[in-house]
Amino acid sequence: MLDQVNVRWWVVLAIVLAAPAALAQTLDTGDTAWLLTATALVLFMTIPGLSLFYAGLVRQNNVLSIFMQCFSITCLVTILWLFVGYSLAFGESNAVVGDLSNFLFKNVSEDSMSGSIPESSFAIFQLTFAIITPALIVGGFAERMRFSAILIFTTLWVIIVYAPLCHWVWGGGWLSSDGWLGSFTGGLMDFAGGTVVHISAGTAALVAALYLGPRRGFPTAAMIPHNLPFTVVGAGMLWVGWFGFNGGSALAANGDAAMAIAVTHISAATAAFTWLVVEWIRFGKPSVLGAVTGMVAGLGSITPASGYVGPAGALVIGLVAGLVCFLATNFLKRTLKIDDSLDVFPVHGVGGILGTLLTGIFASSALGWFGGQEEIAIGSQLLAQFIGVLATVVWVGVLTWVILKVTDLLVKVRVPEDVEIEGLDIATHNERGYNLNS
Repeated sequence: MLDQVNVRWWVVLAIVLAAPAALAQTLDTGDTAWLLTATALVLFMTIPGLSLFYAGLVRQNNVLSIFMQCFSITCLVTILWLFVGYSLAFGESNAVVGDLSNFLFKNVSEDSMSGSIPESSFAIFQLTFAIITPALIVGGFAERMRFSAILIFTTLWVIIVYAPLCHWVWGGGWLSSDGWLGSFTGGLMDFAGGTVVHISAGTAALVAALYLGPRRGFPTAAMIPHNLPFTVVGAGMLWVGWFGFNGGSALAANGDAAMAIAVTHISAATAAFTWLVVEWIRFGKPSVLGAVTGMVAGLGSITPASGYVGPAGALVIGLVAGLVCFLATNFLKRTLKIDDSLDVFPVHGVGGILGTLLTGIFASSALGWFGGQEEIAIGSQLLAQFIGVLATVVWVGVLTWVILKVTDLLVKVRVPEDVEIEGLDIATHNERGYNLNS
C-alpha cells in the first residue's frame, strides 16, 4: 500500500516537473515576437497611416475631423472588441457567429495559448484588423457625416456586420475555420482579409456614399486634396504597415510570413507603376495621387492571396489591380457620379473582389512558375471564392443600409448644409487644422 502511494506521488511530481517543459515546447518565442511586431505595424496603419492618407485628401476645413474619426474609431473598437467583438468573431458557438464565452476577455490569460503564441497576442492582432476596417469606411462619407452618427454606426457595424463575417471566414481560429465560408465547397481562401476587411469596407463605403448623397457641389465643384504630402507620407506608412498585415497573418516567423511580405511588396509596386503609366497615357501626365492610389489597390488585391501565391502571381495580380481599379475609380466618379469621397469602393472593394477571385487561380501549383504551392482544383476553388465575394457583398450591403437607417432615426447621419460649408473642424470640434493668421 505504501509503495502504491509513493508511486502516485512520483507520478504527480513528474507531471509537475514536465509542465514547464511542455509549455516551453508549445510557446514559440520567435513566432510571438513577430506577431507582437506585426500588431504594432497594423495599428500604425490606422494611426497615423490611414489618418494622414485620408486627411490629405479632404479639404482644409475638414482635416482634423478625419484625424478625430480615425482616432476615435481606434478607441471605440478596442472597447467593443474587449466586451464582445473578439468573442463573437472567434468563439466556437456555430458556423455563423461565436458565443460570449470570452466576454471581457474572460478566458484570455497570460497562460492561454493559440497555437504557438499567447492568445492575448492573437486577440490584439485581430483587434487591429477590426480597427482599420471601419476606419477605411470613413473615406466613403468624408466631410459630411455627423461625428455622433459615426460612433453609433461604427458600434453597430462592428458587432452586427464585422464580427459575424470574421467568424464565417476564419471561425474559431486563424486559417482553421469553423465558419461556414471557411468550409463551404472546399473553403474560401482569404489569407489576410480580402473579404473580411477590404470587400466589407469597400461595400459599406459605397452604401454610405449612396445613402448620404454627394458632398455639396459634387461633381461640378472641384474637390481638390488640400495636402498631398500628407497623403504620400500616409501611403508610405500603409505600405510598410501592410507587411505586418499580411506577413503577420502567417502567425509565425517562417517562410510563409516571408513570402507573404515579398508578394505584398511586389504587388504594391507593380500596381502603383501600372496606375501611373495608364494615367500618363490617358491624361498626359502621371500624378502623385495616382501612384499612391495604385499602390493601395495593389496592397488590397494581394491581401487575400498573400499566403498562397508566388512572386510571379503577385506581379500579375498587381498589374491587373492597377489597371482595373484605375478604370473602376474613373467609372464610379465620372460616369455614375457617385461621391465615394476617397475612392474606398473602387480601390478596396474592387481590389478585394479582384484579389479574392484571382487567389482561386494563382494559388494553384498547376500554373507552375506563375502559381503557388496549393493543390487545388481551380474550377471548384473559383466557385468557393465567388460565393465568398457574393456573400460578403450582400451581407455587408444590406446590413450597412439598415444600420444607417437606424442611425439616421437616432441622430440624423448627415450634417446640416451650413455645417458642411463651414467645415467639420470648427462646427464639430471647435478647432482648426491650420492657423490662418500665421
